[in-house]
Amino acid sequence: MVSLAYMDPGNYGTDLAAGASFKFGLVWAVWLASGMAMLLQYLSGKLGIASGHSLPEMVRKSLVRKEFVIPYWLAAESAAAATDLAEYLGTVVALNILFGVPLLYAAIFGALDVLLLMTMMTRRFHIIEQFFMLFTSVLVLGVLYQLVVIKPDLGQIAYHSVVPGSLSSGALLLVVGIIGATVMPHALFVHSWLSKNKMDLMGKRVLDPQHRYDSSNASVEVRQRTRKIHLWETVVFLSIAGVVNAGILLVATPLYPNSDLTIGFAVQQLSAIFAPMVGIIFVLTLLASGLTSSTLGTIAGQVIMEGLIGKHWNIWARRIVTRGVNVFPTTIAILLGLDPLILLVYSQVILSLMIPLPMIPLVYFTSKRKFMGDFVNRRRTIIVAVVTVALIMAFNVYLLLTYV
Repeated sequence: MVSLAYMDPGNYGTDLAAGASFKFGLVWAVWLASGMAMLLQYLSGKLGIASGHSLPEMVRKSLVRKEFVIPYWLAAESAAAATDLAEYLGTVVALNILFGVPLLYAAIFGALDVLLLMTMMTRRFHIIEQFFMLFTSVLVLGVLYQLVVIKPDLGQIAYHSVVPGSLSSGALLLVVGIIGATVMPHALFVHSWLSKNKMDLMGKRVLDPQHRYDSSNASVEVRQRTRKIHLWETVVFLSIAGVVNAGILLVATPLYPNSDLTIGFAVQQLSAIFAPMVGIIFVLTLLASGLTSSTLGTIAGQVIMEGLIGKHWNIWARRIVTRGVNVFPTTIAILLGLDPLILLVYSQVILSLMIPLPMIPLVYFTSKRKFMGDFVNRRRTIIVAVVTVALIMAFNVYLLLTYV
């Protein structure tokens, strides 16, 4: 489920712009962002396994001054809202291109995905899992098909995977956007909650009136086995997500050079250069990514609220309010003539600037034995995590100094 956060419309926007503007020049950024995301997601899942608490819960318990909880919660909710903006835009653009619906009307119809998603989320969880599997398959197979047709230069891919190009202001903006689209704040919050729930189900049943599970009853052996499975799952699924992201960038390379690209123009050009089917599949994968990532975004919002302020909001109300918050500015932007691809890229840049919000406490908690016990980060893990934090912070600061 978490891997879907790394194949959302925000990734489409930044990767498409990177391929069209710099051809193979930013492939390294995709691999770098994927590697950093892999490490941080592993730490997030391990936190839930070892502590029995989600990251938001840990933050709430650890804040010395409780008046800081509400500002932190509002900032975390803002990150979730920025994520939903990208997911919503992906659905809007896909409806516009696939069915010829004007963007303004597509903005209204796209908001109705709330009905589909909430209907599923009020059913049994396996229905959501099947939904995720179906659309993930569409994403992966669709991108692979496009790569087979386009046949990108393998030598150029290998070279630019390890040799970064010059960081011009335009390239820097896209690199930060790629990081924001890959190392997503809401996904760091939600993964710890998912792994915590897995441990809850593995623990012994507590005999109380509510028949709740207590993850603290899971043995060390069970936790160690779960951690190893979690490590392999993280590596495998996020590697697939990384390949998909690189694939989206490579699909856009035939459009180079084009720094003023729109998604509609990209689809037209890909259809003209190769075959109409390539363009259609590209839009279908975009639609699939918007729908699936919206579901995870809604779950993340609930996790953030419950963990930080202990409140449970009706999931229908949360989804409608979040989507309503994003419909208004998006509709205004469309009326002003702003291209959705620009909105996608800048929304991911905002997400990158917000990554430290969950990232810094995550690295701190997982590096302290009093929180993790025997599962505390090893020295080399701490070093790599600190380097990851420093890199993300450096890119963000460099961008701010360049543009401000």
